[in-house]
Amino acid sequence: MSRERRQEERRLRQRKRRQSRPMTSVTDPGPVRFPGVMGMIQDHTRWFFLGAMLLMIASLGSVFFVGDGTTSTRDDETPTPTATAEPTETPTPDPNVIQRTYAAAPPMQIDPERQYQAVIRTDRGTVRVELLGKDAPAYVNNFVFLAKARFYEGLAFHRVEPNFVVQAGDPPGRAEGTGYNLTEERNGLKFEPGVLSMAKAGRVVNGSQFFITLGAAPHLNADFTVFGRVTEGMDILRGFAPRPLGAPESAPAVTIQSVEIIESPAPAPATAPAPAPAPAP
Repeated sequence: MSRERRQEERRLRQRKRRQSRPMTSVTDPGPVRFPGVMGMIQDHTRWFFLGAMLLMIASLGSVFFVGDGTTSTRDDETPTPTATAEPTETPTPDPNVIQRTYAAAPPMQIDPERQYQAVIRTDRGTVRVELLGKDAPAYVNNFVFLAKARFYEGLAFHRVEPNFVVQAGDPPGRAEGTGYNLTEERNGLKFEPGVLSMAKAGRVVNGSQFFITLGAAPHLNADFTVFGRVTEGMDILRGFAPRPLGAPESAPAVTIQSVEIIESPAPAPATAPAPAPAPAP
């Protein structure tokens, strides 16, 4: 028998043996079954998830929509009120705090028919000044307002030029004074020794800086306006140590302690004279 014949018979025998073996079927065992409560949840999965969603929504509602004003507590605790913000009150202005900046010049408050005096107390002595309300009412009104508001307390005479002027009213580090300017006033009063005027830069009148002349200054007549005269204390002013304009703030200077305004009573109204008695018949 040839080799090819033997190989062909061997393949036939192997095919018959494979065909004669019993076929084994593999079946799907199906889902795994859990016992007890887990099995009940497995049977009702849809209802379980629906109930869980409702419970979560209810819990969130208790957090965001509670309005009874209490915090959550245990059953054996007394509810504690939640903290509420108390309304804040507008703070009362401190009378010891001096205001240095204003939005505008003060309205007219003085009576030009009355007499006003200023008592300027410094750490070198006291100077008395007659304020000329009829000649420069707006300047006098501004000076009286600032003096009564204690604006000048603690400010230095930052400029002292012997035989010329002493100047004050500049808050430290602020050459703009009060933050507002004054409308320029004009009168024909001359710059003699001991007169008051407001400082200017060009045509801009400073809101608080004033100067007092120590000697005659006729060159100021055309540009500046007198609003007061020193009646007492020229010797005090002339005794100030020189301090040039632009000196550092740390340089020694005379300081204003207070400015008191003395106002005379209003003049009594004029009365008509009594009629003369009629002549006897």
